[in-house]
Amino acid sequence: MPSEIFQNIESTAVPLPIENVDTDQIIPARFLKATTRDGFGENLFRDWRFDKNGLSKEGFVLNNLSYSGTILVGGKNFGSGSSREHAAWAIHDYGFKVVVSSFFADIFKNNALNNGLLPVQVSDSFLSTLFEAIEQDAATIIKVNLEEQTISIAASGASENFDINPYKKKCLLNGYDDIDYLLSIKEKIVHFEKSRT
Repeated sequence: MPSEIFQNIESTAVPLPIENVDTDQIIPARFLKATTRDGFGENLFRDWRFDKNGLSKEGFVLNNLSYSGTILVGGKNFGSGSSREHAAWAIHDYGFKVVVSSFFADIFKNNALNNGLLPVQVSDSFLSTLFEAIEQDAATIIKVNLEEQTISIAASGASENFDINPYKKKCLLNGYDDIDYLLSIKEKIVHFEKSRT
């Protein structure tokens, strides 16, 4: 199924300044029984968001009404642990379009890109700048421009470039999955095959 086309993001952000967030914390293993991508968002960070009785934990950021938006700003080494793709599903299904960190586990990063979720890796210093800006003002607007590969803070103009695999960038910008991409270059493939014969 094709993904949605990634649009430039201008949004407030949810800060999660915790390092080494692993995929079991993102989506606990007991919620991995489903085979479709839908519904995982309700259990995102389940054990951090809710107590054993299913009541919201007041101290966790997703339960803080001051913070909202489609950008999640996480601490260093985000998405470590097991390779479960469900972690990316849960974050995307919750409503986030972008995850920012100063380091991502490779498997999580690839899973995110394959599921329409943009992982933006920034320097440690810029990550600190983001956390400070959001802490000072929960209404801080963060801009993410995939075409130009920039992330910036609207109020201050502080900005940084980020890297992305060119193929994955093309897929996000066009709403392609791997099959869609192959179909988009079908004529080139046919031409190449004919040239070989």
